[in-house]
Amino acid sequence: MTELNSSNVVVLCGGVGAAKLLQGLVKVVNPEHITAIVNTADDLSLHGLHISPDIDTITYTLADEINPETGWGLKEEGWRAMDMVTMYDGIDWFRLGDRDIGTHLFRTQRLSEGASLTDVTHEIKTKWGLKVNIIPMSDDPVRTIVTTAKGEELNFQDYFVRLSHDVEISEIRFEGHQTAQPTPDAIPLILNADMILIAPSNPLVSIAPILSINGIKNALQSRRDSVTAISGIVNGQALKGPAKRLLEELSYEASANGVARIYRDIAGTFVIDSLDKSETNRIEKLGMRCIVADTIMTNSDKAADLCRQILSDKMNLK
Repeated sequence: MTELNSSNVVVLCGGVGAAKLLQGLVKVVNPEHITAIVNTADDLSLHGLHISPDIDTITYTLADEINPETGWGLKEEGWRAMDMVTMYDGIDWFRLGDRDIGTHLFRTQRLSEGASLTDVTHEIKTKWGLKVNIIPMSDDPVRTIVTTAKGEELNFQDYFVRLSHDVEISEIRFEGHQTAQPTPDAIPLILNADMILIAPSNPLVSIAPILSINGIKNALQSRRDSVTAISGIVNGQALKGPAKRLLEELSYEASANGVARIYRDIAGTFVIDSLDKSETNRIEKLGMRCIVADTIMTNSDKAADLCRQILSDKMNLK
């Protein structure tokens, strides 16, 4: 445990799966030695507010303040502000609780004053008493745009929340990624980490935006032997969200092996659930080491067990 506790670990993150993994990781590694590089292509401007859903989900989860009923937002939340929006026939499909709105008000204020998203993220996580280093993938705006099978272009939250990801899509692109620069510390942290984890987040809309940022994919390729990716597809199903249907609609294989193929150039090790043990040989043929584990993180102790197994495996290779 002492050796694991002193390791510097970088985690590529997006949403609920990453938040659960981090909940376990802080039980295994000193939180001050953990950096979460978080997808911000899901960010949106609504009601004049800058909203960063993945950053907030990770922050609230690590602070043990996440709403357990929704998996997003805060505990003991009120909805009076949103009820007023509804009364005025305003935009109410993206639900913001009264406490959560306070976070967005603060973030928007600080950004308007010239602070970077990195600065504001640090200020917010510090106020929650968190020791994990939480950084956005970029301070520059990048937005996930999906094209439906009918040719309509939608911002990600329109697709994911307003339409409940219930329309067929034909393409995903990341608007602004060509000119966006990585958060200043992101690449040095990747290059100097003892271990790099790719969380069991949606590979196409949570992790791919991070990889689209200039220099990040190259940095990971240079550290491939130190990178471990965790499959978010178990027994052919996504544990949460539209990953399965997105993979299928975009002509990927909706399986652990299909996800491994996406990461084969940047990750030397791939973690699959015990339900997918039969996929081991196919994954190893991709040139990846394969770890079989219980990847379904029903609580933080299960998540800690998963992290301990992954990190111990890496230590044993040294």
